[in-house]
Amino acid sequence: MSDRCFKCFKPMNSCLCKYTQEIDCGIKFVFLMHPKEAKRQRTGTGNLSHITLKDSEIIVGLDFAKNKRLNELLNDSKYFPVMMYPGEEAWTAKKEGFTHAVQGKTLLVLILDATWFCAKKMIEHNPFLLELPRFSFYGDYRSIFTFKREPRPEYISTIECCYYLIKELQTIDFVNKDVNPEPLMDVFKKMIIFQLQAENDRVLGLRPSTHNYDGKYKKIKEIPQFEFSKEFDD
Repeated sequence: MSDRCFKCFKPMNSCLCKYTQEIDCGIKFVFLMHPKEAKRQRTGTGNLSHITLKDSEIIVGLDFAKNKRLNELLNDSKYFPVMMYPGEEAWTAKKEGFTHAVQGKTLLVLILDATWFCAKKMIEHNPFLLELPRFSFYGDYRSIFTFKREPRPEYISTIECCYYLIKELQTIDFVNKDVNPEPLMDVFKKMIIFQLQAENDRVLGLRPSTHNYDGKYKKIKEIPQFEFSKEFDD
């Protein structure tokens, strides 16, 4: 097993740290990470979001009701906490009264970092999270993580969630328009390319007698041609 980067947890030959650039958007992001997600070092985007977003935090667990750090944050008067979760009553950047409700406080955004199945289990264990003000998108987005199956097409990754939230809040000048959120997507695209390349290398290394579950040979996956910001070009 190859050595891994202690920051992005990827193998050193596909370390993503050099493709990251810190973003200071004035929002406090807190990622509530399922223990299973914390063990996934290949496809998870919560840690990449944390690396990129200044002052963000990861809290790993399943039951957060008595989590000391989370309760410190929720009870800190300088923050206005919201839970990223859809619903008719959820705030959006365009919903009247949002900026007035925040009233100059720092927006504290809680995001569940887990598979959608595990996220549902986290909500079952932590119903108090849905008692917090909810926040969602006014836009309709599709993930570029197309080779990863999700229950519904509008389900997007953690890092895309952060990206689109910042973009939408910039439309109402809640986040400074000079803030560039593209590093989130740039490092995500690099992760996708590295992951597909690794999968293709693995398939090419299989013996000809190796078949997948339906009896067909595994196919080489097409690697998308993404555009990148200049500072992330190889």
